[in-house]
Amino acid sequence: MSMRERRMQDLRRTVPQLDPVAARERLDQGALLLDVREPDEIAQGTPLGAQPLSRGFLELRIERLAPDLDQPIILLCESGARSLFAAASLQQLGYRQVYNVSGGFQRWKAEGLPCAVPRSLNAEARQRYARQLNLPEVGEQGQQRLQDSRVLIVGAGGLGSPAALYLAAAGVGTLGIVDHDRVDRSNLQRQILHADSRVGMSKANSAEVALKALNPSVEVCTHELRVDATNADALVHDYDLVLDGSDNFRTRYVLNDACLRHGLPLVHGSIYRFEGQVAAFWPQREGPCYRCLFPEPPPPELAPSCDEAGVLGVLPGTIGLLQATEALKLLLDIGEPLLGRMVIYNALSSEMRRLRIAARMGCSCRTRSVEPIEALQGDAAL
Repeated sequence: MSMRERRMQDLRRTVPQLDPVAARERLDQGALLLDVREPDEIAQGTPLGAQPLSRGFLELRIERLAPDLDQPIILLCESGARSLFAAASLQQLGYRQVYNVSGGFQRWKAEGLPCAVPRSLNAEARQRYARQLNLPEVGEQGQQRLQDSRVLIVGAGGLGSPAALYLAAAGVGTLGIVDHDRVDRSNLQRQILHADSRVGMSKANSAEVALKALNPSVEVCTHELRVDATNADALVHDYDLVLDGSDNFRTRYVLNDACLRHGLPLVHGSIYRFEGQVAAFWPQREGPCYRCLFPEPPPPELAPSCDEAGVLGVLPGTIGLLQATEALKLLLDIGEPLLGRMVIYNALSSEMRRLRIAARMGCSCRTRSVEPIEALQGDAAL
């Protein structure tokens, strides 16, 4: 008898074994069934209700799946060998109810128990997103979640440019680009979606060219219009998240109110000369809305536009990337999004401050009664 066989014999005495029928019954009673085979094996089929988690990532990811050490956990592989070693590893981590499926998936199929062929990424997607797939917080399920996501980016300018490029690169399946303007040569200092050869083209179409060149699998929906109270609801309705890269208070208030009505998260960004700010608003889940922060627009003289005050070209890049990061965190439900918080970045001092934003008493987001508003007059870019 080889050392491996002796070791497996010892493990069978310490790890309780379940036949597939018993494992299925435990699954129906609330146990967690982990399929620890590799993705190419799981792609051929897996027990219905099983959670795929390849053996190499088991110790890294198990705490997120089973934070309770008393959670009943059943492990399964192709024949019952790998899962036996995996079960012993979980016992060493302190899990007290760990079981192994004797005979593995081969026996599960042979006994006619329900199976499913899970959706999986194709070879091109695996290659493109390989580094992201290695992150336990993303993995194949997270990547598929991004693939199914729809993000509306309002403004294909300084903020929308880096945000759109990185969301496309990350594999967000559908990006909506809203912009009524055309590419001007003065934009190119900071609006990196565009190119000198596309001066005069609509910004929405120019953005589509750049994004499809970066990632042909991303669907780009262009909306060549100016967002206002008459069209905002129809715009946001088909999306999962709105990223605000606009440069005026009118649009920000309209987007805030539309997102409130549709229960969507809103990722805000704005810039002024050498300083920028980023926040996320989703009162249905946590924290305030944009109107809690700015109940009324400031006087125009206190918020001049970039045309009037100027802006360091790289600053929108920094803020737009932070917006893209917040969007990915919200879509994947990972980390600590800036809900109820704002990051203020000063490019000259390289300082970042994080401030807490309080929900304002009497704000419409507290009462959940947000009615369409007329466009604000006399507002200015921040």
